[in-house]
Parts: sequence; C-alpha cells; structure tokens
Amino acid sequence: MHAHSIAELAAGLRERRFSSRELTAHYLGRIERLDPSLNSYITVSAEAALAAADAADARIAAGDAGPLTGIPIAHKDIFLTQGLKTSCGSRMLDNFTAPFNGTVVERLAGAGAVVLGKLNMDEFAMGSSNETSYYGPVRNPWDTERVPGGSSGGSAAAVAAGLCAAATGTDTGGSIRQPAAFCGVTGVKPTYGRCSRWGMVAFASSLDQAGVLARSAADAALLLGAMAGFDERDSTCASEPVPDYGALLADDIEGLRIGLPTEYFGEGLDAGVEASVRAALAALEQLGASILDISLPNAPLSVPVYYVVAPAECSSNLARYDGVRYGHRCEAPKDLEDLYKRSRTEGFGTEVKRRIMIGTYALSAGYYDAYYLKAQQLRHLIAGDFRRAFEQVDLIMGPTTPTTAFPLGAKTDDPVAMYLNDIYTIAANLAGLPGLSVPVAPVDGLPAGLQMIGNYFAEGRLLNVAHRLQQATDWHRAMPPELD
Repeated sequence: MHAHSIAELAAGLRERRFSSRELTAHYLGRIERLDPSLNSYITVSAEAALAAADAADARIAAGDAGPLTGIPIAHKDIFLTQGLKTSCGSRMLDNFTAPFNGTVVERLAGAGAVVLGKLNMDEFAMGSSNETSYYGPVRNPWDTERVPGGSSGGSAAAVAAGLCAAATGTDTGGSIRQPAAFCGVTGVKPTYGRCSRWGMVAFASSLDQAGVLARSAADAALLLGAMAGFDERDSTCASEPVPDYGALLADDIEGLRIGLPTEYFGEGLDAGVEASVRAALAALEQLGASILDISLPNAPLSVPVYYVVAPAECSSNLARYDGVRYGHRCEAPKDLEDLYKRSRTEGFGTEVKRRIMIGTYALSAGYYDAYYLKAQQLRHLIAGDFRRAFEQVDLIMGPTTPTTAFPLGAKTDDPVAMYLNDIYTIAANLAGLPGLSVPVAPVDGLPAGLQMIGNYFAEGRLLNVAHRLQQATDWHRAMPPELD
C-alpha cells in the first residue's frame, strides 16, 4: 500500500478495499520495522493515529470524506502539534509538549489526514544534512551511510522509505528542496506567505516557509491545497486566493519558456547531476517547452547574503529560550546570569550556537550597517535579477544541488562546505519565490533533483510542469531497493 499515490489510497478507502485503520497500521508497522535504521521519526503517536484513523473511517462511511481523509502523513517536528512533543530537533525543547496546533497542522487535520508522528530535523532547522539534530542524524534510505539532506531530512527520508504517504517540511534556504533531491522525492516550497507560519517555530522569520514533501507532484498538490491560504493570525500570510492545484495539473505546457541560469551550470556542479538534469529538460522540450539561456548575475552572492540575514534573524528569534518560561532549564542555577548562560549552553547544539553568535555580531553596534544592512541591499538586487528574468521566461530551472547525497560526517568539520550545498536553492528564499524539486535520473544509484523556480504565487504552474514531466518519465516512482 505504501507504494501507491495519495489519490490511489483515497480511492481504495472510498471503495472499502481497506480501511484507514488498516492503512495506518500498515505504515506504523513499517515505521517500527524500518525506522530504527533511518532515525527519521522523533515521536511516533500510534495510539492517537489509530484513533484518528477510526474517525476518518466514520467520515468515509458517512460520505463526508475529502481527498486526504484517512491518509497517514507526518509533520516535521517544527510544527506545533497539540499533545505531542515539538522539539525542533533540540535538547532545548526536548521537554516541550505543544498546547495547540499550528495552522498547517490544524488545516491538514481538518482535511481528515491522520498524523503518524513528528519527524527528525536539523536543530531549529539549521543544517543541510540532518546531522545537527539532538536525536542523532537521519540516514538516507538509498544508502544509510549517506545524509538525507536537511533540515527537513526526516520528512524526505520517511516519504522515500514509505514510512508515511507525505510529510510537511519547512524551507528557509533550501530545506525542503535539497533533501527532496537527495532522497528522490518531490518537494515544494511555496511563495513566502502562501502558507501560514503561525504555530511553526521560527528560525529566520523573513525566509521560513512551510511546504510539502511527497512522492509526486500530484500528491504534493493535494497537501498544498489543504495547507495554503490566508490566516489572520500570521501578519506575513498572503491574502492571494488559492487555486485548485489539482485542476491545473493536466494543463498543456506547449510554448512554456524555461530559463537556464548560466550561474547554475558552472564550476562545482557534478557532471552526472548535470547530465540527469539536462535529460529531464530534454523531456520537457519534447512536451513543447523551449529552453533559453539567462543570467542571474547576483546569484553567486546568495550564500554570503543568506548567512548574514538568517543568523541575524535566528539570533533574535532564539533569544526567547532563556530557561525561564519553557524549554531546557539548567540544574540549580546560582543566579539569573548563571541560569541564562548554562540553560542556553546546555540546550543548544554547536551549529545553533555558531549562528546565534554570527547573527548577534552582525546586528551589533558598529557592524549593523557593514553586514546586515549591506546583506539586505544585496538581497534586493538578487530579487531584481529574478524579476527581470521573468520578463523573458515563465519558469527558471537547473540542478537542485551540486552533487548527490554525501557521506555522513563528510562535511561536519567544514561549515562553509556544508553551506555551499544550498548554493542553487537559497536565492529563491531571499526573493520569496516558490520553488520545487522533482526527481530526475539517478546518478550512480543515488537520486538527483531538477529545481524549478516560478514567479510569485505560481505554485500551480510549478506543480503542473512537474506533473507533466512525471507523466512522461518514471524517475519519481523508484523506491530504495531494500525498502520497496
């Protein structure tokens, strides 16, 4: 059952070929059997999942079912989920149980989805390999000696391994698209503001965006349609109407203009990844698309700009974790200063501390103008490059990542090398644009991804093009050979 699409599972539930309880039990059994070697889940909520499945079966029997009713999914452990631990992969929140549901969780529950549990992630979403988690690294189901990508590595690994039908994730600088590429699944980062951030623990507030990881674009369209839309509780949430993404999937792509940035096909790109990406582009040309070379001249500045802006915002957002109100509190503090120092020292991991220190420095008196203000000015130039590009083309495409998944531990001692894994994805976050990664032909047995970037609120077009590509190819159907 785990190899079926969400639409196929929903049809099976409607036709009573199996119940949601049976489907949920199937996934729970796979988690129990396979996840010890992957570490993709932090929390498995078996009892609550089975109760939700029973409620879904009752809705189906009453004829009150939607396309997600009874479908087992899981949430990245950054979304507040009432009654479940929400840890953000950190010791700091290891003892925190969410008192309410975030908007994304609330809307998917309202659509009838069954929550299997909470998925592992880089601590506070800071990482590109899912090795910074307090709960240990997630392993890539295609090769357990390799990383799944990050920070939504648990989500990507669980979907790829068939441990949930789909999963939520968040993308601050590529944290949905990069692990989607490494694990061979479809990952969508919507336009900034398309999905509410209320109840999603903040890392960098001007960059964070909720999104979806699923086996196909069609599955992703179902989840995104349920999640997206205005939320008055989030002041950054857009009021732009949400289209029926599913109805747009089959649209013709004849005449589609695809722009290939020269900056995305230069030094550092693995030859095998480039060949797979170009094969996917050739398939889109056969469907009627045309390819144009374009330039995003400020794209090489994306990584340094991001690693000023994001740490600055993280420094501000994580100031609330002080050992006083909630989260980790040190034992027997001598005084208030000792409480602050030891609670934060014990609660945060190395990468989080590094980013807090960088961000605090960038925001400090005497350095704000030289670093943070300059980074925001460059961010404006990067967005301008995209604005001009979309006057010539409909979508921008290229590799999602420079390489396939790298071995565990290969880059943990070199933060700069780790940061460069997001060199193709970060610019879309800085500009607030929607992006999608779709599987292409494997490279030496490992997944690779094609990234598509659209204009603001063009998620429907991205899903449409990805779906048409997936109708013409079968790369997205592959599962890790020992887990299918």
